[in-house]
Amino acid sequence: MTLLAIAHRAGNSLAGLHEANLLGADVIECDVHAYRGRLEVRHLKTAGPLPFLWDRWELASASAPRLGLGALLDADQRGTTFMLDLKGRKVATGRSVAELLHERAHEHDVLVCGRHWPAVERVAELPYVRPVLSARTRAELAALVRRLDRRDRATPYGVSLHRSLLDADLLTRLRRTIEVVMTWAVDDLATLDRVVGLGANGIITNEPEILAEVRRRSS
Repeated sequence: MTLLAIAHRAGNSLAGLHEANLLGADVIECDVHAYRGRLEVRHLKTAGPLPFLWDRWELASASAPRLGLGALLDADQRGTTFMLDLKGRKVATGRSVAELLHERAHEHDVLVCGRHWPAVERVAELPYVRPVLSARTRAELAALVRRLDRRDRATPYGVSLHRSLLDADLLTRLRRTIEVVMTWAVDDLATLDRVVGLGANGIITNEPEILAEVRRRSS
């Protein structure tokens, strides 16, 4: 089975982009936030009026320079396949991403994923964008299965599911119609063996060693 090696969050910095390209990642993922009229690439979240960005165990100054999506795309020298993970629940974020890609006359295929599917579908109106619908919880998975069963909606290129949601029956069902079933985060060999055995063919990892192993298995 051909596997996609996807570098999780590697596109959130120019250094990460460079390293993931050197490792031979098939796809480089980044987190896209719309903030005050600008598309920013970062994992950390804003805290309203408070002067910091945060995640569960991390704080950073809100005044520190932030990488813009346009700057990330402009820095790419290798024809990288990016996966843009749209954050938040606003279709406007998808609209802004679509406008940016159109303005730059982006020439390479782009994957766009997110848990708010209307935003993803807005970007996927561009002919070179491949939509990936994400689910993190059981409720989101149930909604996703209903969405995929609707004959009046286009079948997405892929789905991205948290590894805790996977089982063999689900993967068998999805692989009948979905080209790529991704899962995250796969950061050790035991997890890699389990998800590949279930039928996942898009491996999202933070670890260079797992990225290299996925590449080896696909060669």
